[in-house]
Amino acid sequence: MTYFSLSNHNKIVKYTEPHNSLGVFANLELKKFMKHYKASQVFVPGGMPNHTYVDRAERDLESQLDSVTENLCKLVTLTGSTKSGKTVLVNKKFPRLTGENIWIDGGTIASENDLWSAILSEIDGYSATEESENEGSAQGLGGDIEAEAGIPLIVKGKGKVSASISKRQGRISKKSLTISPRAAAINQLRESEKPLIIDDFHYLNRKFQGEVIRALKPLVFEGHPVIIIAIPHRRYDAVKVEREMTGRLKPIPVPVWSDKELKEISSAGFPLLNVELADNIADRLAREAYGSPHLMQEFCMGICTQEKILETAISKIRITQIKKSLFKKIADGTGKVVFDKLAKGPRQRSDRKPRTLVSGGTADIYRVVLLALARIAPGMEKVDYESLRAAIRETLSSEVPQSHEVSRVLEKMAEIASSDEASTPVIAWDKEEQELHVTDPFFAFFLKWGVDKTPD
Repeated sequence: MTYFSLSNHNKIVKYTEPHNSLGVFANLELKKFMKHYKASQVFVPGGMPNHTYVDRAERDLESQLDSVTENLCKLVTLTGSTKSGKTVLVNKKFPRLTGENIWIDGGTIASENDLWSAILSEIDGYSATEESENEGSAQGLGGDIEAEAGIPLIVKGKGKVSASISKRQGRISKKSLTISPRAAAINQLRESEKPLIIDDFHYLNRKFQGEVIRALKPLVFEGHPVIIIAIPHRRYDAVKVEREMTGRLKPIPVPVWSDKELKEISSAGFPLLNVELADNIADRLAREAYGSPHLMQEFCMGICTQEKILETAISKIRITQIKKSLFKKIADGTGKVVFDKLAKGPRQRSDRKPRTLVSGGTADIYRVVLLALARIAPGMEKVDYESLRAAIRETLSSEVPQSHEVSRVLEKMAEIASSDEASTPVIAWDKEEQELHVTDPFFAFFLKWGVDKTPD
């Protein structure tokens, strides 16, 4: 029999799990004392998980961020792999929605002026000033007046009064001053004293990343808190940043999450919903997340959806197994767009040679390589060329492409993945070492659960 214990003004109330009309009454009474949460508030994939935030205390990340407000006089660069919780970490210490911090999303910035204009918009700033001088009209009364003493303007006997009115035409004089968005943003950001956070800094054009850092350098020198968040790859010019901020840089690398840290998300969230998740299920979810808290949040929310858990349950729910369709459904919304882009390959004038698949049908060399990679399902580990070539051999029923052909395809795929058109560089090809690195956990997850192995 299941018991619920609640604290009500220091009085412990116990109810048995309802099985009859009396139990229904107890159920209603129990609901009065239970704190209820919506599942969508507990597990927040891609958002700020207030109830399932994990501070990763052993990593000392939060205390390192705290130092930025203590007149650090250094530019803080927070770097880590995609979907590793960088933005959530900074948002915990410097909340976006309070109005006390200036957040700029690098993905929305197309030019340098866009950045400074965005900062001005966030602080209600301006880039032009105007001064005005007004000259009005004047009126007067005058003349020779003979009046009785002490009673002005009341005339007795002889005398004369004359009045005159003089007017001056009104005139407005204006002076205006326009300054560059950069100078205006820097000056007014300084006056605001609000920390500046530039998220997805790697999205900024590499040509002006150095210009932006150079412009922010005086603020950093004065102790103004400035944080940039980036993914460490070729689109983020770390060398240029280091050169501009020699001696004034505080790098904070965000490591990949361990399975133990990922499990803290589920162990913190499910009890709030009165749900007990079996340990082996939590272990499975952590392994499939490939070090991504975002994916772990997706899995937990997916379980709630499958089990129709919308809010805190009155009776405890125990989950001892999950359906495979959970992963398949989530995979459909993760890496398909990037997969299709890589499978399409670069533009070319002639059609590529069709190759016969073991599963039936045909595919060109770009799709063949991806199907072989999906067969391996490497996770976030590197793949040596020979292992990939063996998988290609198992994928095809026809002749296997030459080594130089596969190497060229991998090189082109890496270029596409790192181009401005792709959201993140999901793979990286080391031509010299002949190694392929899967760098995006969402893409790795899609390779395992989302790729349709059958031909088109």
